[in-house]
Amino acid sequence: MSYLVLARKFRPRLFREVVGQKPIVRTLQNALLQERVAHALIFSGVRGTGKTTLARIMAKALNCENRNGAEPCNVCTSCMQIAEGSSLDLQEVDGASNRGIQEIRELKDKIRFMPTSSRYKIIIIDEVHMLTTEAFNALLKTLEEPPEHVFFMFATTELHKVPLTILSRCQRYELKRINRKELASHFANIAQQEKVQVEAAAMEMVVREAEGSVRDGLSLLDQLFSYCGQEVKVEDVVEVLGLVNNQTVADLADALLQRDLSAVYVLLEDIYNQGMDFKRLSNELLSWFRNLVICKINPGEGFFDLPEDDMLRLQQSVTGQSLETLTAIFNLLLEGLEKAHFAAYSRLALELTFIKIFQVGNVVPVGELITRFDNLLSGVPETVIDQLSQVTSPVVPVATVEQIQSVPAATVSVRKEAALEPVPSVEPPEIPLDAPVATTEQERPVEPEPPEVTTTIPEKNTASDNVEQAGKQDVATTVVEQVEAKKDIRRDWDGFIAYVRERQPWMSASLQRASSVKQVGEELVVQYDDSIECSLLRQKKYIQPLTEFFLDFFQKSLTIRFDVPEGQDCGIETENGQKPHLERRALANDPLVLTAVEIFNGQVGDIRTGPRFRKKKEQEESPETNSQAETPTE
Repeated sequence: MSYLVLARKFRPRLFREVVGQKPIVRTLQNALLQERVAHALIFSGVRGTGKTTLARIMAKALNCENRNGAEPCNVCTSCMQIAEGSSLDLQEVDGASNRGIQEIRELKDKIRFMPTSSRYKIIIIDEVHMLTTEAFNALLKTLEEPPEHVFFMFATTELHKVPLTILSRCQRYELKRINRKELASHFANIAQQEKVQVEAAAMEMVVREAEGSVRDGLSLLDQLFSYCGQEVKVEDVVEVLGLVNNQTVADLADALLQRDLSAVYVLLEDIYNQGMDFKRLSNELLSWFRNLVICKINPGEGFFDLPEDDMLRLQQSVTGQSLETLTAIFNLLLEGLEKAHFAAYSRLALELTFIKIFQVGNVVPVGELITRFDNLLSGVPETVIDQLSQVTSPVVPVATVEQIQSVPAATVSVRKEAALEPVPSVEPPEIPLDAPVATTEQERPVEPEPPEVTTTIPEKNTASDNVEQAGKQDVATTVVEQVEAKKDIRRDWDGFIAYVRERQPWMSASLQRASSVKQVGEELVVQYDDSIECSLLRQKKYIQPLTEFFLDFFQKSLTIRFDVPEGQDCGIETENGQKPHLERRALANDPLVLTAVEIFNGQVGDIRTGPRFRKKKEQEESPETNSQAETPTE
């Protein structure tokens, strides 16, 4: 007789032999005992978890002549025929190769006849999701109201592909992956029956590679038993299956976390010399960092299905590491290793990813950075902070002490809270802006409480009134002025026309026909010899994008006006073209923009309105629509 592989040799024949799936097994047993078995059952789950096995055990239990409770006897004629695959009343159909409507019609013709020697006719369709839509439709009526002597049992690994009309007519059983402990115990029992000694670490590697599938694990054990004989060691598993030892993965992860690039290269060289697959290493490394992130979050030990040694190593690795650092490295690995899977030289791509991780460094949360800024500023004298705020926010001109002292009049108190009032005449010692900030209490100078000082201000039209009035100016106006006057309208007009041509060709052609262009006050005056040449541009739906183009290119807050000879009308309505200006001012006055300018001591660059990413015309067009540039008509 030919050799029988372990997956077939140790296939469960009774409910109690099924590994895992205790809730489903109990439900089926109770249904048999109470005579409440549904006429159609569908088993779903990943490969090798017992879908077809449960269907066959149910078939034997339904037709068993000497059933012991819910368990089949496995000795009667019906049980023996089903076990041997010779039963005429059990028909197993492969849904992948018999997926058409004709096969389902033939099946329907057969089930009309009574069973030959058993109590029921049982139809098992494996991979039922492979059936065509027409085949499913042909099965609907029969599945809803089958003959009393027929039971349907389906098995599928992709339940979402089965139509809802089929699912609603079946009793569903979703099988889960087998957990690590149950798999390890089951495999150890099989190894003992086969009289083979397997090291605990080697068995853990097999269980990890099985990924919750009994059949996959038994296939790996079969291969190892053939290679190793009577004893299986860790080195044999690594050599035969090309697996990566968890210890190696953990060492590599620790080297990345400790920014030890030389140790990373040493480990990579060892892995390469051992002939391990770098793509498999990438998957194992990603899985390890995912466990590190979850271990840092600490959802509880029950969340992990790992050996105790791996759990202890994870807890040691996350000590002293922030969640932000682990997440950043995890993200870099996810992006880099995905490229390594498709790269011609996977090792080089892997090394490049590790170098990027080495350059990142520790990631500090934004909240912690803000706290550090606050702590630094708390040790700086207030006069320096005032100077920093004046440099960062060039919005309000502050009157000097000499100007205030030169004005006669009343005496007022200058308080600490007055941010826009002039600096008092009694000033603390000057501290340069780039001076180091004291970080300890010994180094930090004692900051005296600023005394209340008096100064003179004018009775009418005082300098403080001017300062207060200037402080009420619109902040957005100053921000907008920072980005203006970068380009000259006359000098750069040809460049502006080219800029418009890339986005709206007909509009650039109209602008090119202008006889002259100039800036008059707060207006951009575009002069034409004939009003017909600007009649389209002045319309509301075209003047708005033209204004956006102008603001984006020149960064000048000017209103466009068309000028034509006397007697010709080419005026623009008041509200046309104002929306881009309002959007521009709103962006400049955005609190986030103002805060960024103040914190980073910078200034606003360009302010752009309209679409967030304004592209050229040919980039905006969809290739399947083959649309052309818009050409307006009067």
